Amino acid sequence: MINLYDEAANVIGEVTRERMRAENLWHGCVLTVVHSTDGERVYVHRRTDTKDIFPGLYDFSAGGVIDAGETPDQAARRELREELGVETPLTPLFQTIYVDEQTRYHAWIYETRSDGPFTHQPEEVAWGGWMDAAELRARIEDPDWPLVPDGRAIGGEWLSRSA
Repeated sequence: MINLYDEAANVIGEVTRERMRAENLWHGCVLTVVHSTDGERVYVHRRTDTKDIFPGLYDFSAGGVIDAGETPDQAARRELREELGVETPLTPLFQTIYVDEQTRYHAWIYETRSDGPFTHQPEEVAWGGWMDAAELRARIEDPDWPLVPDGRAIGGEWLSRSA
């Protein structure tokens, strides 16, 4: 079960993940950008080919759907621990929305610093590695790079806010 949200980002109930996907219901997601401790690099990963949404594409944040009863802060800590195997202090950055034909959600964006080691969740992460900030900016802006669509949209907002 996951939190069901209204358009104003209020939790209005709970719903199964399957129903949320089938009916494209409003839900909440968290995204955490992992910087190296020197701040020069960002940890990027490729999603497994078995993911239910955006399989096999690259992402520069660890994140996912907010479970029923969870706050965004709790979900961000859980997702970072599940996907990359790290527990580090998180800094909230901003809240936004993402909408396309497949999904629509409220997003809470965080950042953290860690040099790992990282332990990938095998069901979600196929590969991971470092990318310097300039290269990541170029990749986010490159429509041909196989980046998750929400990452491209939210990444553009993240870059404009951090410039």
